[in-house]
Amino acid sequence: MGKSRNARRGRGAAAETVAEQVDGGLAELVPDRDRPRARTLLIDGAPQSHVDPDDPAHLSFEYQRRLGHVIDLAAPPGSPLRVVHLGGGALTLARYVAATRPRSTQQVVERDAGLVALVRRELPLDPGARIRVRSLDARAGLAKVPDGWADLVLADVFSGARTPAHLTSTEYLDEVRRALAPGGVYAANLADGPPLAHLRGQIATAAGRFAELALVADPAVLRGKRFGNAVLVGSDRPLPIADLTRRAAGDPQSARVEHGRALADFTGGAAPVTDATATASPAPPASAFR
Repeated sequence: MGKSRNARRGRGAAAETVAEQVDGGLAELVPDRDRPRARTLLIDGAPQSHVDPDDPAHLSFEYQRRLGHVIDLAAPPGSPLRVVHLGGGALTLARYVAATRPRSTQQVVERDAGLVALVRRELPLDPGARIRVRSLDARAGLAKVPDGWADLVLADVFSGARTPAHLTSTEYLDEVRRALAPGGVYAANLADGPPLAHLRGQIATAAGRFAELALVADPAVLRGKRFGNAVLVGSDRPLPIADLTRRAAGDPQSARVEHGRALADFTGGAAPVTDATATASPAPPASAFR
């Protein structure tokens, strides 16, 4: 695979962007001017994640903060968790779990082996963290997780800025349920814009597999005013709605939490998605990354 660096980093020199062709396109690790060793990962120009090795508990992207809230509320503070990450990116959330919940055991499934190698080289993991990375398709990697192993399954998988179709279906969620321990939590980063058909279908699909659901998103996204991210949370035990609502409202870009009857009404009679009917999530407009 081809590789280029905008400039070599000498002693005392400012950090430069590292660019490398990986399986998913052109990956760039762009320096953060406010944080000396922090980097933003872009794939073909689309921002994917942000990492600060000096402060792995810092979550810069709004959707990552919302997933961070789910992690924080999944168990008492500091308690170790067994976590499966579908989609790795720059391993931001795996680093977050390791920093906030020491002794956690984590499996990361990231199909793009070239991206994994780039991230490991430029943003090495703490060697003491119990993080195993598998370079497999997300659903194939999920199938290798033992029954009932995971306390938490986090899905953040995008290919060409779209969630692949085979990660949107009832059959996929059956695999998630199989891997989750009783009372375990599933959370997925979804992306959609008006008329929100994809998001409504994903809620309907999850409603058939989890007794409790919540959706965390920017109110403008929920009103169909703009394209954006939404975090869907599912479990068979009651979700910490009040705490999640308080945390989401207090973020720099505040979000709303929908659940219960309001969430069912939002779904609007959408049909669950199956492997036979699944399609990839819609491509974001060019303006989404400006």
